[in-house]
Amino acid sequence: QVQLVESGGGLVQAGGSLRLSCAASGRTFSNYYMGWFRQAPGKEREFVARISWSFGSTYYGDSVKGRFTISRDNAKNTVYLQMNSLKLEDTAVYYCAAGRRWVTAAALYDYWGQGTQVTVSS
Repeated sequence: QVQLVESGGGLVQAGGSLRLSCAASGRTFSNYYMGWFRQAPGKEREFVARISWSFGSTYYGDSVKGRFTISRDNAKNTVYLQMNSLKLEDTAVYYCAAGRRWVTAAALYDYWGQGTQVTVSS
């Protein structure tokens, strides 16, 4: 079992920055790949970024490439999502997820956090 707890969401003006955190716990969470997803009202859950615990390999969705950075701190069992140059369309609930496959499909991730709201205002 893997437990994930997100934090760091909030209200920010367009062009600003925010950093999300995802604290992971459980016996074998280091065997999983970690991903960030987001879901805006009335829209499907969208892949944002993913990272591997061991090598730190990363992959980003096209809509955030160049603006968002995913990273991890193995000592703190925490994954981060640094979000810069935020846009109105980045407004969504952001979820942390853990999965055993290097994929972007939300359905293939096994564990999810409760989500944290990010609201970008004009």
